[in-house]
Parts: sequence; structure tokens; C-alpha cells
Amino acid sequence: MSKDGKRIVSSTLYLTVKRRRLRGTVHFPREQQTSITDSTMPSIEIERQTSTGDMSIEVSASAGGGNVEEVDEKLYSRQLYVMGHEAQRRMMASHVLLVGLSGLGAEIAKNVSLAGVKSLTLHDPHPATWSDLGGNFYLTAADVRGGVGRAAACRGKLAELNQYVEMRLVEAASELLGSIQGSSCVVVTIPLPEADLIAINDACRAKGACFINTLAHGVFGSVFCDFGPSFTVTDRDGENPATSQVESVLASNPGVVRVLEDQGRHGLDTGDVVRFSRVKGMPELNDTEHVVNVTGPYTFEIGDLSSYTPATQGYIAQVKQPTQLAFRTYQEATAAPGEMMLSDFAKFDRPPLLHLGFRALAAYRLQHGNALPAPGDEAAVAEVLAHAATLDPELVQEGDNAALLRQVARGASACLSPMCATLGGIVGQEVLKACSGKFTPIQGFFYFDAAEALPDGPLPAPEIAPRNSRYDSQIAVFGAPAQEALLNLNYFLVGAGAIGCEMLKNWALMGVGCGAAGKIHITDMDRIEKSNLSRQFLFRNTDINEFKASTGAKAARAMNPDLNIVDYQEKVGGETEGLFGDQFYDTLSGVCTALDNVEARLYMDQRCVFYRLPMLESGTLGTKGNTQVVVPHLTENYGATRDPPEKSIPVCTLKNFPNQIQHTLQWARDYFEGVFKQNADDVNQYLTAPDFGAALAAQQNTKVETARSIRRTLVEDRPTTFEQCVTWARLRFEELFHNQIRQLLHNFPPDQRTSSGALFWSGSKRCPQALDFDVDATCADAAMRNHFDFIVAASNLRADVYGIKGRTDEEFFREYLGAVMVPEFSPVAGVKIAANEAEAKEQEGPGEVEMDVDSEFEAILAELPPPNSLAGFRLEPIEFDKDIDDHMLFVTACSNLRALCYSIPTEDTHRSRAIAGKIIPAIATTTAMVTGLVCLELYKTAGTARKVLTREAYKSAFCNLAIPFMTLSEPTPPAQTTALIKGKKWEWTAWDSLDMNQGDITLKEFMDYFATEYNLEVSMLSQGVSIVYSFFANKAKVAERMGMPMSQIVTSITKKEFPENQLFIIFEMIANDLTTEEEVDIPYIKYRFR
Repeated sequence: MSKDGKRIVSSTLYLTVKRRRLRGTVHFPREQQTSITDSTMPSIEIERQTSTGDMSIEVSASAGGGNVEEVDEKLYSRQLYVMGHEAQRRMMASHVLLVGLSGLGAEIAKNVSLAGVKSLTLHDPHPATWSDLGGNFYLTAADVRGGVGRAAACRGKLAELNQYVEMRLVEAASELLGSIQGSSCVVVTIPLPEADLIAINDACRAKGACFINTLAHGVFGSVFCDFGPSFTVTDRDGENPATSQVESVLASNPGVVRVLEDQGRHGLDTGDVVRFSRVKGMPELNDTEHVVNVTGPYTFEIGDLSSYTPATQGYIAQVKQPTQLAFRTYQEATAAPGEMMLSDFAKFDRPPLLHLGFRALAAYRLQHGNALPAPGDEAAVAEVLAHAATLDPELVQEGDNAALLRQVARGASACLSPMCATLGGIVGQEVLKACSGKFTPIQGFFYFDAAEALPDGPLPAPEIAPRNSRYDSQIAVFGAPAQEALLNLNYFLVGAGAIGCEMLKNWALMGVGCGAAGKIHITDMDRIEKSNLSRQFLFRNTDINEFKASTGAKAARAMNPDLNIVDYQEKVGGETEGLFGDQFYDTLSGVCTALDNVEARLYMDQRCVFYRLPMLESGTLGTKGNTQVVVPHLTENYGATRDPPEKSIPVCTLKNFPNQIQHTLQWARDYFEGVFKQNADDVNQYLTAPDFGAALAAQQNTKVETARSIRRTLVEDRPTTFEQCVTWARLRFEELFHNQIRQLLHNFPPDQRTSSGALFWSGSKRCPQALDFDVDATCADAAMRNHFDFIVAASNLRADVYGIKGRTDEEFFREYLGAVMVPEFSPVAGVKIAANEAEAKEQEGPGEVEMDVDSEFEAILAELPPPNSLAGFRLEPIEFDKDIDDHMLFVTACSNLRALCYSIPTEDTHRSRAIAGKIIPAIATTTAMVTGLVCLELYKTAGTARKVLTREAYKSAFCNLAIPFMTLSEPTPPAQTTALIKGKKWEWTAWDSLDMNQGDITLKEFMDYFATEYNLEVSMLSQGVSIVYSFFANKAKVAERMGMPMSQIVTSITKKEFPENQLFIIFEMIANDLTTEEEVDIPYIKYRFR
């Protein structure tokens, strides 16, 4: 505790885990002006004011009036699922001033530009230096030689990131005041004298701008935020509002609401506000909001409902409420920081110490013309420590605090790409909070470090001396030998999307794979789409439809011409092991995954375990990010712990009893797949495959339905005009949303009761109602014309399948639809409809055959035109693509119409796209942060000078920039299995194997080897699914194999030759101890036969 009693670190966990600028001039009285000078900045004149204003975000206030452009949903697609349209519009009306374009400033500028603010004003006239090239990815050697100012050098390239962002440049310091006026946020990223930071902060408060100060000194970083005395946060955490289905509402005082337990807990807290909709029996509740008092995980109370009648079924949705936050000024927080956000609970006392260290650096700069300690200047380090001792002697003397403060001072002048990326992601998100009012800002100071990556003591001066190289900063921190190790790394980067792009950028700046013996391999089979551009910053509009891997490699090589990189367009998996095989992995130093699916991650995890390679894993979900460092023998592997599988939707729920929009969207997607793809595929198969009839005949349970589908698609319903496509769509509407519903209600009337006497239509079963077609109908929730949209989308998709030209003009549809004859429908008796999942599964089985299936099948085939009579005719199957608007219009309208049948709240196309397409929300800030964290771990796996790292030195991370929350923790050790070999205990893990490198020996030699080396008797030996040897096998066959080489035995069994690049065979063995005759649990055998 400090003398003032205010050095406090918050231990509260904020964790949520699921795994236009005003123009003009302003006069400042001379007596209120303060001169700001530092080695990187010319003099700045800033008015020092203490007046404050309301910092709540309003578009008109931050924009200075004027219209806001429409949101480009194609560009910001994935980001919109993080920020939402309203927050995006606020950002698009906001102006940001960025002071300092070092590596950290460049990272923030990139992230803010990709996010899409109105304008970004850059100020940094300081000439580029060699060390800047290690952190700023837009500076070049030519900029250094030409003495170009950092902001001017970066402006053009930053402007390429987003066409909607105006990139401004303030050359003269005297123009900064005009830029603060009208800015939503001012960010300072370079060291300035404390008095000048206070002056800027005061000016921001006076002008209604948010203020952020952030610094990166080697592996140490700081962030400070002051968003004013009253800042409005519209959404504290960004989580989707809690929603539940109402089971019942008691007409009591207070009213008691119970939600369906089989749909999960309501997830509300006392004080939350909910909105009711589609409540049956108590219509007064619908579209009203209430404050809840939670009484249990499935119940809560609201106001007095005693004058109403009890209700059953319905929906509730949480209504998020705005929150007011008060911030302290930089001057106030520096003197007494109070609670500070933690990043690592193993470093509980670290924030106050780092706060002291950064204050000591500021004191040192004040006496040395704003210069920082030079690499190797131990006298300067001692002076920084002396400043710290003056500020807080008690803290300096505690434990190893002095040693850490020395580390802060030694690397203070270094700009490391991973630290810039990490802080750039964090601060970039704080800027977006300032502009949008969405998510909870950092209040006061936040400190972050990776001190565990540093050498324990000072390195020899020759090792850290500057070389006028882009790697000078890394050399200053880790030494020349460590830099050489980075240069000669051979890494496999799997994925070239958002994380892959950021990783390539970091590696190019760090020098990974840039040495004579170094190389990066990168693979990604995807091509670039427009929706990638808001977060995959190596790509431009001109790159759309190009391969990600090759485009990313080219862009990274432009940042560092020495980068040795090979790109592939291949998927990782068993089918590409001929390319990525033993010889390939044998050359690698490690693997870094940048993937978007668990299956590929698990495959790469298996490869890394087998070849004993480090694996750097990371992932993002909106503002949430996680990293995992996997180190052979030290940590558990990625696949050691797995998330439970996603729950599937029961078939009967999808077909007849939906109660959530997720159900109707899945149903709509399935229908799309059937009518626009599968039917066309079946027809094309019939027309092209010579043995199609015979192959289909073998599918006893589905052949008749498939044959009927081909007949309808190719003969009965085959259109030749667009008008026929419209007729088909109108009849499909009637069938899906009217006839089928009436048939369902015929089978299960609204008053139907179960055998127990309960109402059939209760609980999660919602009683439907048939829809009558109305071309002008609009649903209230999504404000969509679902009837009309369904017809337009279905007609045009149908036309596309048959190669017919479509149209979308409403006048045509109105006129034609009025003439379409729709047959009257009467429910049919005897139709079987499954009432539950058990009946649905029963109906999926063979069941009773009502007629001769074979005869009907043969009859239908006979009716079809011979394939040779339709030579050249093919249908165009349509593969659903969530990013194609025509596809989503159909799926959304189809889903909403079904939802309307069952009184389920509908969704607009944007939200439906996310659900139906299973879109992972993404934003550039989180991506930048996690790749920075991963690259800090890469420093460790590459090797720290004069230090052997233990498991405790490595850090895996979980972060949520929205809350904000960050926690770093040591990885979990691998699980151990105990075996007794020759009487000695051996504890082995998933990383271990019994390695054999005796050449391609015979089976007898193999068994003798284990008897001699391990005192083990082989009782069974297998390779994959093939048994190579067993004690119960045919003796003649065993005797024959005893003299055969092991590889020959395997090929004789599998009838397959080994690929030329395969070096190893994996054997699984059951063995007994020769002495005790007890079975011994041993790992697999890694047998090198070449």
C-alpha cells in the first residue's frame, strides 16, 4: 500500500465465457497557453482549461450535423455483428485525431480506419528511423533515408484501407488545436512531457472529446482513458439480449413469470428490463416493458398483474439500458491511480509497480530533453530507478521490484511489433467505444507486460548495440543471437484470413523466416471476398477473387523484402499429406494456426504432437479473443480438452413444431437446399450418369421419392417462361404456409389434449395459423414484406436453375399474381404427422409398404424422357451462399413466413444471415490483439537469451475487449500415464512415443528389440486398422512375416504403397512385462523406416 493509501488493484473478474469536425479558429489567451516540446514533436500551443462538458455520445454532437452515409453491409458485414448498425453509424460520423505514428500509432490507425470512422487526422512530423521499421508496417527503408515524416509517409497507405474514411494530415503543431475542436477522440501514442499531456487532456474535456494516452516501451505497455465526467454507454457488454419463451404468467401481485426450462435459464439479473411479445391470455403484457426481480433461474417477478387473467406461452427479450460513467483526468489518475484493470492474476501487484516505472521514465525524460534511456546505458537505468525510489521508496524496495523497474528502463526505447499489435487492438477498441458509446471503456490506467520473455539480467553491450537495422528494437531487448534465431525460423502458418494477415505482418516486422535458413509456409484455399476487407488488412478491392495466401504473401514481402515465404492453396488434412508430409514437417520450427473451424485445428494439433512441434493457436469471436501456446512436453496439446458438441434441432421440431427463429431459419435453409440444389443435382445425375437408374434402384428407402422429384423437376413442373416460375412460387407459398398448416391443425386441432389430459398445443408446442397471401403484408418485427419477398426471390431462383431470365419489378408481379389460379385446399384424413421425436424416427424407417415400391419406381423411370433426347440440357444447381443477397432474401422471407404461422418473432435479413450462415462476428481490433499476444509467445518458443523458460513463463490468454477484461495464465501441463519399464516408473504424456530409428528391420528383429530394450513381450501389434502380429494368429502366417521387413508387412496387408515422402509408420502395441507378465500401458511406436 502506498503512503496515500490509494494504490489498489481491482480483483473483480468481469468475465463472460461461452469457450464532422467543426471548422474555424479559436483564440487562446496567452496566460492560458502551455508550450509542449519533446524530441519527437515540435512545439505545440495548447490552451489549458479545466471546464468540463457532458461526454455522452450523440451523432449530431460528434458529427457536427450533416447526413450520415448508409452502412455498407457488404464491407462491414462481420463487424456489424459486433457493433450493430446504430453504433456503426455513430462511428461513421466521428472524427479521430491521432498523435504519433510510431508502430503503436500505425496499429491504432489501421484498426480505426478498418472500422470505418468518418475521418482520421494524423500528426507526427518526426522523421522515420531504422527502429521504426520494426513496428510500423507502412514505413520503408526509403522513408528512413529520405527523412520523411512518419505521418506523411503513412497517410497514403492508410488511406487505401477504407474508401469511406477521410485520411487527413496535420503537418504543423499549431494546427492541432483546430483538429481537437470537433474530434470525438484524441489519441496520443508517443512520449510527451506530463504537463503537455495534462494540457491536451484538459483541452479535450473543454472541447467534448475523449482522451486516450498509450505508450509501448519494449515488452511493457500502458493505456489511459478519460472519456469525461459523464459518458453514456448504451451497451455495457455487447452480449445478445437475453431471450426466453414464457411458459406461464400468474395474475398476481407481483406477477410471476416462468420460462420454459427446456429452453435454458432466462439469464436475467434483478433490475434488468424485459419486453413481452405474443403472450397468450394476457394481451395487456404485449409490447410492454418491465423491470424484473429475479427469484430463480427460470422465474422472475414483475409489477401488479392481479387485475388480468393468467397467461400461457409468449416471449420475453431483455431491453438493454444505458449507463453513465464518470472518468478522472490524467492528472488526477496519475497522482492516485486507484483501481486498475488486471491482465494477469499471477502478477496481482504488477500494475502499481508499472505505474511507478512509467512515472519514473517520465521523470527521466523531463531531465533529458524527452529522450529515453539508450540500449546498454546502465547509468540511465540507474537514474530511472532513482526517480522511482524518490516517488515511492517503499515500493521499490519490495522483493524483486527493483529488477523489474530496471527491465522497464532497459527496453524503454524499443518498439516491438507484438506489443504494438496487442496495445493497438486494445486501444483501437477504446477509440471505437469513444465514437460509438458501445461497450464499457477502460477507466483510468491499464498496464500490460510480457516481462517473463526477457533475459534475467542485462545483456553484453555488443549484443544489443544498434546496427541501423529494422530489427534494432528487438536486438536492444533480446540481443543479436535471439534475433538471428527469429530470422532462421521455419514456420507453417495455416490460414490467411484475418488472423493470418495480422500474423504475416507481425512476422515480416519481426524478421521471422527472413534469414538464410528461414522460411514461412502459408496455406489457404479461400479466395478474397469484399466482406474480408474490413478486417483482413493486407487485401484491397483490387484483390477480390484472388487467393488469400498468395496475396497475403505478396503484401508481407512488400513490408520486408527479405521475407522467405511459400504460399499454397491447399486444405490441411489427410488428403494433402502427400504435400504436407514427414519431410515437410521435419524442416519446421513450429506451426501457427489461423483457422476458423475446430476440425482443422484438431488435425493440426495431431500433426504437432506427432512431430513434437510448438503450436501457436488463437481465435476470435467478436470482441472476445483467446490464445493458447502449446509447447512439446511442457503443456497439454490443443485437443486434450474439447468443447461439447453443438445441440442439433430435433426433426419433429423442424418439420411441425418450431418455437424459435433458429428453427424456422434451419427449415428455410433445408428447403432452399432441396428445391434449388438437390433437385437440380438429381436431374443432372439422371441426364449424365449412365448407371444412375441402377444406382438409385439400390436405395430402397429413397428411390421413389427421388424419382418423383426428378419427374416433377424435369417434366411436370418444368418452366419455359418466367411467368411459370412466378406461378410455381405462388403455389409453393400456398402449400407451405397455408395448406400444410391446415393439415397439421386437422390432425391436431387447437383444443387437442394428450393422453394425460394436458393441452397438446402447450409448452414449447405453439399452435399455428394458416397464412392468407397478401402482396402488401408487412411483419412488425422485421419490417419486411415477406409475402412479396418470398414470391420475388423464389421466382428468380427458380428461373436461375432453368436458365430463364428473371425480373424484380413490382408492377409486373402485382399484375401477374392476381391472375394465378390457386386451387382450394381441403385437409385429408389419414395423413401421418409425427407428434414427437420418437414418432419422427419411426417414420424415417422402412415402415409398412403400402404398395409395390419397385413397380412404382420402374413406372416413374419409364415416364421420364430418355437422357439422349435432352442432350446438352442441364439445370444450374444453386449452392446456398449467405453473402449473396438473393439467397438470403428467400431464406429470410421463407423463415419469417413460417415464424408468422407459429407466432414466433421474425428477424430482418441482417440478423437472419448471421443465424442461417453461422457467421462468426469479427472485428479488426480483437484480431490485432490476439496476434500480438501470440507473437509475444513466439519470442519465448524461439528462445530467450540466457534463460531457460519453464511452463510458468508461457501465457495463454482469454480477453473480452467489450467489458473490458483480460486474463493471462500459464498453460495446463499434459496429463501423465504411468508405466513400469524394467522395474522403473515411467510417466509419459501425449507428447511421448517409443521412437525407433533402427532402419526397416524385420518383425523378429522388432520383437527382439522390445524384449532387450524394454523387457517387453509383444502380444499384439497393429498399424491403423490392420493387425500386423498377434499371439493368436495363424502360426504359418506369423512365421512368414517374422523374416519380412516391417514396411513390407504393412504394404502386403493394406495393398498400398507408402508415399515417397513418408518416413514413419505408426504402430500400436499391447505388451506384457517379461518378468511380471503384467500388461504395460505404453504409448504408440514411431517407427522410422526410411
